[in-house]
Amino acid sequence: MCGIVGILGTEPVADDIVDSLRRLEYRGYDSAGVATLEDGQVTRVRAEGKLKNLAAKLAAQPLSGHTGIGHTRWATHGAPTERNAHPHTAGKVAVVHNGIIENFRELRDALSAKGVNFETETDSEIVAQAVAARMRDGLDPVAAVKAVIPSLEGAFALAFIFDDHPDLMMAARNGPPLAIGHGEAKGQMYIGSDAIALASLTNEITYLEDGDVAVLTRSGVEIFDAVDVPITRPRSISEAQVYAIDKGNHRHFMAKEIAEQPEVVGYTLARYIDLTVGRLAMPESPVDLSTINRLTITACGTAYLAGLTAKYWCERFARIPVDIDVASEFRYREIPLSPGGMSVFISQSGETADTLASLRYCKEGGQVITSVVNVPESSIARESDLLLPTLAGPEVSVASTKAFTCQLAVLACLSIVIGRAKNVLTEDDEDRLVTALVEAPRLMNDVMALGPQIEAICREILLHASHALFLGRGTNYPLAMEGALKLKEISYIHAEGYAAGELKHGPIALVDKDMPVIVIAPFDRVFEKTVSNMEEVAARGGKIILITDQKGADAVSSEAVSKIVMPDMPATITPLVYAVPLQLMAYHTAVMRGTDVDQPRNLAKSVTVE
Repeated sequence: MCGIVGILGTEPVADDIVDSLRRLEYRGYDSAGVATLEDGQVTRVRAEGKLKNLAAKLAAQPLSGHTGIGHTRWATHGAPTERNAHPHTAGKVAVVHNGIIENFRELRDALSAKGVNFETETDSEIVAQAVAARMRDGLDPVAAVKAVIPSLEGAFALAFIFDDHPDLMMAARNGPPLAIGHGEAKGQMYIGSDAIALASLTNEITYLEDGDVAVLTRSGVEIFDAVDVPITRPRSISEAQVYAIDKGNHRHFMAKEIAEQPEVVGYTLARYIDLTVGRLAMPESPVDLSTINRLTITACGTAYLAGLTAKYWCERFARIPVDIDVASEFRYREIPLSPGGMSVFISQSGETADTLASLRYCKEGGQVITSVVNVPESSIARESDLLLPTLAGPEVSVASTKAFTCQLAVLACLSIVIGRAKNVLTEDDEDRLVTALVEAPRLMNDVMALGPQIEAICREILLHASHALFLGRGTNYPLAMEGALKLKEISYIHAEGYAAGELKHGPIALVDKDMPVIVIAPFDRVFEKTVSNMEEVAARGGKIILITDQKGADAVSSEAVSKIVMPDMPATITPLVYAVPLQLMAYHTAVMRGTDVDQPRNLAKSVTVE
């Protein structure tokens, strides 16, 4: 969601704040702003739209302060206008906020009754006005913030600066992530939404926990917990700075991240497979995997679809039942949990609010917490008993691609390991499955060569479509849902993914000559059944795109079917490899339709509030 940067510097900080905000563009935003202390007074520059608009305003109205905060806003309360952009000011305080203040109406009414006038429609301004009111009552800035924080309900990450206090910045966290960057050795300190924001400034990071309030000066930081007791949080060395956040030779981050998949999936598999002996070498589990009799998987969006694929794998390889829910439903369903069971949480950012809340519910229920995340320093990772990191590197495009396939790689390894622990799989089975996984990066690289053919099919069939159906069976069913999600996310074509056998139970009513239907059907044990469903579409004039292998292509003779012919491969790895043409399909269609591929409208990369 929103991005926060704060700098206590030794020279003008506005340019560094904007540079750090650029590193957070991947989160999604619709306005931006910077505030610095100019001769001891808060001065703001804000702009609607992209950071280039803010940069243009700063060029015309430079800020020279050495103390400042910046923000990229994704609108929740109030339209995405300059007036509603952060930082918000009131009296002698300026604040930036990520999250939602759920009781803002009660707080606003109480302040209005005291004569406070509000300038914006946002819930965030409430925080600035409340702190300013406490300061008018005689409290110093630190005491005023500490007095206000307990009255806030909801999710928030906050950063404050104050008139006449050039050596003071404050931060508070309850839900969304917030990190303190250390540079006290050179007289500087930093605040950031994540380590990537601070990567050009420092690699020494302290992560705040829920309830923490931090008081920063140029000589260091004091942290107070939820009951205002001083506490020491550990420092860590972030690896974020080793990654270059640029597009390389690609037109969009999404294109770059699709192309990176053979490499990063290979890195990820190498983390979990001992290639010298062809065996899995997973981290030591805090529970005996042979005793697991049920798995609970929770995630959101694309990560949920990776989990749904893992359900098929784990039930087949380990013969244990798997419950899976989208996290926003799981946390309210009050599912009964057996102590000692394993719960798996999947998140690219490791900060997804609903997934983190579900994790805490499962932890209270005595579950062993396993996380599959792309950010090993994230909240979900830090609160897990067993961490299974993906090695995708920073994923900037809002539409997930390489994070998804790396999640699949890790989940496949986990499923096989549990199957071996429970003696469902033999050593020969493990060897066969591991050999297949090791082949996946090469096959993904081969599929990249199909890009021009896929682009041509998209131009002919998908470019002017208003709706599309994706069909698949088995593990290709969640893949069909993922393909539909990608297409709708970035091209704005309404698309739905269905189990192919469900076609006659409703979706076929939508099929006509203008309806593209994408069928994922490698030549496997359910190929004939999937093709029979496809023939029902063909009989009604639907435009069919068949993604299959050579045997499947040879078995379908109709010239009315556009075919994307994939390499032959074991069924186990089709979800990883067949994800690539679906991603390319969405990408090329979006480019041709002229949408904002990397930052599609209304979407944010990291959903850190409900």
